[in-house]
Amino acid sequence: MHNLFMSAEPAVLGLRERKKIKTRAAIREHAMRLFKAQGYNETSVEQIAEAAEVSPSTFFRYFPTKEDVVLADDIDPIVLQVLADQPADLQHNRVDVVREVERQRLVYAVPELRQAMMTLLYRSIDMIASAVAARLGRSPDDFEVRVFAGAVAGAVLGGAVPGGATGPEVGPDGTFDGAIKAIEFLAAGLPLT
Repeated sequence: MHNLFMSAEPAVLGLRERKKIKTRAAIREHAMRLFKAQGYNETSVEQIAEAAEVSPSTFFRYFPTKEDVVLADDIDPIVLQVLADQPADLQHNRVDVVREVERQRLVYAVPELRQAMMTLLYRSIDMIASAVAARLGRSPDDFEVRVFAGAVAGAVLGGAVPGGATGPEVGPDGTFDGAIKAIEFLAAGLPLT
């Protein structure tokens, strides 16, 4: 089984890039910890900045709003790059992303974040359409490509959130079982028998 996040050659980053990555991760880590402990609405940007040992202005350089700490999806660009780098006939079935599970649980628990997630859903459809179009040599605006991208995004959303607003279900091996089942169900033609 292929690990979706493995790469042959690790990228060598300079000190500045590594520091930016660490700062962004620290802000996000402390924000998620505070959201879990105090609640999303009860946590201020100032509290997050203080916990991450940065100024509020530094917080806003990394995340334009408090919502963006939760909604920023660091996984999609990685997945899309890895997908683009793989042979066309290679299929991936499992992804282990524990932090992503916590992020999505928070998104589904806070109404303001769920609403903002709809905007990101359209962006995800655009990204999926671009990746699929590149693999097929078609335009991302092609009707069939857009419908396919929307179906994949919708299937994953529906499968990852059984019952509506509790967040993704995670299997014993740390994978998104519901999302994977949704893609398999979609690939089978959505049989309702």
